Amino acid sequence: MSVNGVFTSESVTEGHPDKICDQISDAVLDSILVEDKYARVACETLVTTGLVLLAGEITTKGYVDMTRVVRSTIEEIGYNDPAISFDAHSCAVMVMIEEQSPDIAIAVDRKGAGDQGMMIGYATDESCSIDYNAEYMPVTIFLANKLTRKLGQVRKDGSLPYLYPDGKAQITIEYREGKPTLASHVVLSAHHMENTPQSKIRDDLIDAVVKPVLEPTGLLDKKKTTIHINPAGAFTRGGPLVDVGVTGKKIVADTYGTFSRHGGAAFSGKDPTKTDRSANYAARWVAKNIVAAGLAHRCEIQLAYIIGRPEPVSIFIDSFGTGEIPDNELIDVVNENFDLTPPGIIDALDLRRPIYRKTSVYGHFGRTEPEFTWERLDRVDDLERGK
Repeated sequence: MSVNGVFTSESVTEGHPDKICDQISDAVLDSILVEDKYARVACETLVTTGLVLLAGEITTKGYVDMTRVVRSTIEEIGYNDPAISFDAHSCAVMVMIEEQSPDIAIAVDRKGAGDQGMMIGYATDESCSIDYNAEYMPVTIFLANKLTRKLGQVRKDGSLPYLYPDGKAQITIEYREGKPTLASHVVLSAHHMENTPQSKIRDDLIDAVVKPVLEPTGLLDKKKTTIHINPAGAFTRGGPLVDVGVTGKKIVADTYGTFSRHGGAAFSGKDPTKTDRSANYAARWVAKNIVAAGLAHRCEIQLAYIIGRPEPVSIFIDSFGTGEIPDNELIDVVNENFDLTPPGIIDALDLRRPIYRKTSVYGHFGRTEPEFTWERLDRVDDLERGK
């Protein structure tokens, strides 16, 4: 099956209210894992004007000053100036954390899943046609994340000193016979200081963000690409001042930009015994290795778990008609080459480490940093032998 027509994905910067929450939740998780790698953590965050609220369930033998973690995370994001109306040093921090339910703890202690649920992994080789490495990701979400990452970079390095932390990107790609051919629309919304001319912001963001990201792809066309910069006009009020943020509200931007289905689970703030996180990472690992091995051009895999049971209750693969072998045979190959129990996933991907703050912004997938072990192509040779 080929993708034709136009498709759009969005990403948000680290200063977006929901992403502030994801980063705080994962910063708390990382701090706890430094002290106790076997801790059980489910940390949720809410931010609004002048307030950060932590809630959830944490069981650990270590100690972490959570208020300090919250404030340092907010400061690193860039909310360190009262003029932005949300400040790491003056906001109130409330911590309402309980221990994990003993009923759930028993299920995990028995090496089973801590809850029921469906987890989705996806990979595609669509970017191969444009000679641009998108790490087996849909080009739309891959480029949307690159745009927001670049927007954050030019703010933090001082290139565009009038920028504030909040922001969004959206990109629309035209596809022909399953291949990306043109970036038809690009949208950047950037939080900025008052009295900054919109004409300057537009010129600066096109030169410093849009062109460096998109020109290497060959998808940017001076005549055919429409670029919108702050399409609503001035964006001087942003962040938690104007929008409540909550952990786990950007799950589509975290994953595949709606190019794939989604099981509904959020990742941030959860330790790797939660299949919400670890099994979604494993599903991506499997799908990426399948596509890299040439077993399919596109691959989506669903893993389903039930509480207290280690093995997936079901594995479903859809190669969208691009598979070299039937999908039911692909499942057999996966079962032969991957241990998809929670302990097997944790061991194979080395997940009991403080690696999660990095995942909480600019996407959990399609990343090349060493912490992202689920992006490794370490089973390709084994899968090729299963053709």
